[in-house]
Amino acid sequence: MGSRSSPADRRATAGERASATGERASGAQPELDAVDGAMGALRPRDLDRLVHQRTRLSIVSALAVADALTFNDLKAALRISDGNLSVHARKLEDAGYLECRKSFAGRTPRTEYRLTAAGRAALESYLGHMEALIDATRGQAPEPPSRKGARRKR
Repeated sequence: MGSRSSPADRRATAGERASATGERASGAQPELDAVDGAMGALRPRDLDRLVHQRTRLSIVSALAVADALTFNDLKAALRISDGNLSVHARKLEDAGYLECRKSFAGRTPRTEYRLTAAGRAALESYLGHMEALIDATRGQAPEPPSRKGARRKR
């Protein structure tokens, strides 16, 4: 018998077929270029996937408005399981976005999370990227980057 390939191996997406022929797939949207002053031209696919994931974005956002939160505080605020929080917090910690401190309050273990400077910068970059994409989608030219800490007027 000849070699068999799986249906997934045989399928090519419209984008792959179009790029192979040098054309744009029918119905495909043109690439959306948004500008983030610090990063240059960005596209939706350039989003920081580590921060973009819903649970991790929730963790980083919660810590951005609080100096520190305990494991139980985060779990209650986000309404997620111990395992889910633990896995996502570890990924953020491994990336240097979170700082984790473990201690004991009497005999009770206490885990406290803080957002690092790198985590805050990643969130700021992510938010800037999303704002630029929203502006570009609505047909508005992105605003030039503002001074650090200044809020955008809408």
